[in-house]
Amino acid sequence: MNKIKSFLVLASLVFLSFWKGNAQEKITNPKNEFRAVWIATVANIDWPKANIDAVEKQKADFIEILDTYKKLNYNAVIVQIRSSGEAFYPTDLAPWSRFLTGKEGKAPSPYYDPLEWMITEAHARGFEFHAWLNPYRATMDLKTENLSPNHDFYKHPDWMIKYAGKYYYNPALPEVQTHLVTIVNEVVRNYDIDAIHFDDYFYPYKVPGEVFNDKAAYVKYGDGLSLDDFRRSNVNNLVKCVSLSIKNIKPWVQFGISPFGVWRNKSVDPKGSDTNSGQTNYDDLYADPLAWMQNSWIDYLVPQLYWSLDHPKVSYSKLLKWWSENSKNTAIYIGNGTYKINADSDKKWNNPYEIPNQIDITRTYKNVQGNAFFSAKWFVNKNQNVTNLLKANQYKYPALPNVVPNSKQIVMDSPMIDNVKKEAANSSFSIKYPLNSKVRYIMVYRANKDSKIDVNNPSQIIDKINLATKSDTILINIPIKNGEENSTCALTFVDFYGNESTPTILN
Repeated sequence: MNKIKSFLVLASLVFLSFWKGNAQEKITNPKNEFRAVWIATVANIDWPKANIDAVEKQKADFIEILDTYKKLNYNAVIVQIRSSGEAFYPTDLAPWSRFLTGKEGKAPSPYYDPLEWMITEAHARGFEFHAWLNPYRATMDLKTENLSPNHDFYKHPDWMIKYAGKYYYNPALPEVQTHLVTIVNEVVRNYDIDAIHFDDYFYPYKVPGEVFNDKAAYVKYGDGLSLDDFRRSNVNNLVKCVSLSIKNIKPWVQFGISPFGVWRNKSVDPKGSDTNSGQTNYDDLYADPLAWMQNSWIDYLVPQLYWSLDHPKVSYSKLLKWWSENSKNTAIYIGNGTYKINADSDKKWNNPYEIPNQIDITRTYKNVQGNAFFSAKWFVNKNQNVTNLLKANQYKYPALPNVVPNSKQIVMDSPMIDNVKKEAANSSFSIKYPLNSKVRYIMVYRANKDSKIDVNNPSQIIDKINLATKSDTILINIPIKNGEENSTCALTFVDFYGNESTPTILN
């Protein structure tokens, strides 16, 4: 009997190994896929590494992050530019962040605009830049003596609610909502960003024994709603107003939100997920992503599924299926918790294949179009066994981000090539900015010697070149690799919505 059991176990293992091997072969690297990393600045989680770092070190460390993820074939960075009532850019609406200069209200020295600089460096490497703001969190602690006199705590004390060791903006106040929309508007107008991004912090996570005291606002503005519905209405109104405002200023700028991974548990709502989560979006954070999708207020959602594939209470696999089945009008990407690798009580995170397997299963859902990873420092000279797996398999080739939802259109121009020169080591030519299209990038494709050019094949992507201004004439150099590659290449334009032009073939 033991021999039979042993044989069956061995046979099962062989079958699983064979199945996984074949599954890996069938999983292709998609041409279009969102591959993002969160760069957290709050408490110096990712960047700057310390709030007393010199400007040159800050820049070097940020470039190291970009270069690391460029080599891993990521294509978007979600950078936290406002973690509370302070900012990583010059503005009259908030003081400079203490996490940037060590003291709130103190400007960088030598002076520079970190946001403008980060956007330039990200775009130069082909990344989308998603500007990440935390709208409701006003302070990170109760040490108000460390706040700048220009902080909203002092300018608008009536906006503040003290809760669980922090101060929060009162989401119910119309003047607070107007102020938050104004903050977003300024960033959209002044900076060449690709998206505005909010994370999961709406009403604060519930803390036993603490009361979020918005009673006065509820009495004044509740209008017969229950307290829970009133709070959800306040969040919905902010999301709606931010969305409309962004699109009115720059229609190509996306609005994305990365909510907590569980909308509701099935135990309280049959429409909920088969999970046993202690807190949920709908019931505890008063955030309703289903309503945002229903009303087309957002371009993308990145639910934070920071659990292992088969977690007994909150399973990545089950939640992935739930979000896929409940998506509507909106791109869905999945947030993955790389911060848990080799650092969690759930020992499944010690398996270097956990993240690769999560990407693989995510790709089996056609209406889920990519992943984002929290957070940046976990792949910068860390967890190299995982990054090596990704680079050899799931992220072997580059990918373009998806087109902004509901924004597919024809790019009128194709690249016009001039001044072609062929030398021993490379070929060079120039391309001018097109006359009829607003474009951000030039894509360069080249096939192996025995293959045909195919712009839908990500393995043929050899460069993504940023067009900084409309007046640019871009000089492009293509190295010659001793006959290993096809003598022709293809070039396309990519517009600000992510649409790609028809290719121009160059021999």
